[in-house]
Amino acid sequence: MLVRSLRGAVQAVALAAAVFGFHGIASAQTIIDQWSSVAAPPAPALKPVSLAAKTTALLVMDFVKQTCNQTARPSCVTSLPKVKAMIAAAKAKGVTVVWTSIAGPKREDYQPDVAPPSDAPLTIGQIDKFVGTDLEKQLKDKSITTVVIAGTSAHGAVLFTASGAALRGFNVVVPVDGMSASPPYAEQATADILSVLPGLAAKVTLTRGDMITYQ
Repeated sequence: MLVRSLRGAVQAVALAAAVFGFHGIASAQTIIDQWSSVAAPPAPALKPVSLAAKTTALLVMDFVKQTCNQTARPSCVTSLPKVKAMIAAAKAKGVTVVWTSIAGPKREDYQPDVAPPSDAPLTIGQIDKFVGTDLEKQLKDKSITTVVIAGTSAHGAVLFTASGAALRGFNVVVPVDGMSASPPYAEQATADILSVLPGLAAKVTLTRGDMITYQ
């Protein structure tokens, strides 16, 4: 009787597994288990943008020598000429430019090609530049509605500040040639996440620096 009862219990569990798809807690799949089999999604499309100069700000974030160097983050060094060109294009049209840095480095630690002028303020913040700073006030006092975000690291300042800007109602433009990280996967992941932000993706546009024009 005991054997027959146990056999019946096993059969009942097997039937439940077949019907409901249960395979036991030990075999439950997580992203860690599936890691090697997950394929990258298609690359998001880059779009040209035409922006109103008076209501746009370019955020230049954290290009300091401590992290933006050939050893720690060579892709950041590669991005510097592109960011320099973005700054020049923005200034030529009277676009507001805001520079940020992480706590610790001094103003003179900024990479010279993209450094703020000596009379320009430098906003000091961590990964989300809106947290613990007056950045939102700076932008709203100038009636800014769109921010163009260039910075390092992609999965730090760029991702969190772009998300924070969208949450605060700003339109967000991210030129992918102006963001950098190490390793490259972090740049790829950031581009993908920004393109599919739940409830906010419509406020974010991925582009390149040479696809941005100002009116």
